[in-house]
Amino acid sequence: MYPSTEPYEHGMLDVGAGNLIYWEVCGNPDGKPAVVVHGGPGSGCSTGARRRFDPERFRTVLFDQRNCGRSRPHAADPATDLTHNTTHHLIADMERLREHLGIDRWLLYGGSWGSTLILAYAETHPERVSEIVIPAVTMTRRSEIDWLYRGVGRFFPEAQERFVRGVPEADRDGDVFGVLSAYSRLLADPDPKVREKAAQDWITWEDAVISQEANGKPNAYSDRPADAVMAMTRICAHYFANAAWLEEGALLRDAGRLAGIPGALVHGRLDMGSPIRTAWELALVWPDARLHVVEDSGHTGSGTFSEVLSEAVERFSPPRQG
Repeated sequence: MYPSTEPYEHGMLDVGAGNLIYWEVCGNPDGKPAVVVHGGPGSGCSTGARRRFDPERFRTVLFDQRNCGRSRPHAADPATDLTHNTTHHLIADMERLREHLGIDRWLLYGGSWGSTLILAYAETHPERVSEIVIPAVTMTRRSEIDWLYRGVGRFFPEAQERFVRGVPEADRDGDVFGVLSAYSRLLADPDPKVREKAAQDWITWEDAVISQEANGKPNAYSDRPADAVMAMTRICAHYFANAAWLEEGALLRDAGRLAGIPGALVHGRLDMGSPIRTAWELALVWPDARLHVVEDSGHTGSGTFSEVLSEAVERFSPPRQG
């Protein structure tokens, strides 16, 4: 990790339908372009992400996806309409931001939900991608969503029971998508008490899934400002209830479009929320990518995970001058 730097340029980009996305650029204006794609969905981009790239060699772009972080309107406001917030809108936003900044090709960096958006963008615009680095691979398939909000509950039955009981009884039967859709409605309810309870129930489940990781900590997700928790939970429910508007298995099916793009996939063996099989399946069909399995890490990483990730970024870094 490099010393923290402040952005030398930032702004709000109008992406249509009343949406403005916040963006910033750090490092060397003449450096190699790289863009950080945050997770969640809806978590916003942290300032710590600026430290992943050498500020002397990279021109690092960070942005907050629609309706979260410093982008506006904010999903914490129930009046904010999420109709124009889908994976396909986010792909278009990334492309508009690239054009706005005058970048021809850029390295894509991001994990968890960010890796799904990276893969969707890269398979749509492969000619605009120089390399890809993904810590914690996901493709947001229905099977993966089902695991995250139902299957992994076999390890956390008490927490899962509380999560499911957070929605009306009529929405508890059937597959997990009925539960997620109910949360999506509750998180947009005009009654602030209803919204707050739904956000707390959702984020408590997220905390439980990573609670047993070696590098985990209590309240890892919920220990955030209330508006950030509300935006993240609302956007998560919105995306996952709709399977991210992706055809099931499409990102894996179309991985051939990544041919010629070097990639590094870094995944923790102990990641319970996003099991390693997804990363393994992607590596099998993307010959230009190398899978690095970190034995002591879960979804939240470890010291070894950070070292391996730094080595992966260094592999794609331009040489130092002088």
